[in-house]
Amino acid sequence: MLPLPDGSLATLAALDASARRTVRAGLLLPWANVAVETELPRLGLRNTVFHHARLVPGSGTTAVDESFWHGLRLASADALDSLSPIELDAALLACTSAGFTGGPPLPAGLITAYDAILAALAASDVTRVVLATPYPTEVTEAEAGALAGAGIEVLGHASLAQDDGYPQVITDTILALVDRIPQHAVAAAQAVVLSCTGWHTLQAVAELEQRLRIPVLSSNLAMALFAARLSSIDDFSRPMHEAEAPYKVAQCTLLTARGQRCGITPRAHRDRTDRPGSIR
Repeated sequence: MLPLPDGSLATLAALDASARRTVRAGLLLPWANVAVETELPRLGLRNTVFHHARLVPGSGTTAVDESFWHGLRLASADALDSLSPIELDAALLACTSAGFTGGPPLPAGLITAYDAILAALAASDVTRVVLATPYPTEVTEAEAGALAGAGIEVLGHASLAQDDGYPQVITDTILALVDRIPQHAVAAAQAVVLSCTGWHTLQAVAELEQRLRIPVLSSNLAMALFAARLSSIDDFSRPMHEAEAPYKVAQCTLLTARGQRCGITPRAHRDRTDRPGSIR
């Protein structure tokens, strides 16, 4: 695994260009999310195919709160089962906040967008970030705490303090939000994290990477990177680079859950916990 060369978008393009095989990734989408299906096709990936299923929380709500997060997690088993005819290489719950707020256990092999962020940061040896989110302040602070617990120092953070309406957030608002983070924190950071799969961030990512000259990682880009990195892993028998572990373990756990075999023992499946900050 190599560090991000010129930013998240450049890394994704490089991974796709060097792919050894085609990867199929299942995405379980919160029922009102439109950003994931809008942004991922615009990335132009030729060797990663995304298959979607919808998650409808029992609360029938869209605002981020405990009933929403727990409802998504409870609905994930049936949604994943709806994709069972497809031979998936990865399965992702396309919600970041559902990954660091705890709740009911997830099906074996299913990771969250938050886990994908952790994996992307680990793959690029990033340990210092600044964080921008559309979430309520307390949710943003919970994510900053979860990142710290996972060994990622959050030097500064800012939020829009919204619990809903994320698709309506425009690029200029995201740029202004990042500008609210203290300049000294941004200058010391190795990357900017734009957390949440529900807002449209691609234009902001491109503009911020050009302006700040550091990688900018959004939740949707993190999921795409997670899937694209699997396209370069085609031999489970060779020794793992440390940064490859989250990708191989996630794929192996998914295969094992479906009764298939792989060449490594999926320790994450044996030891699996759903504590905030864990990579599943």
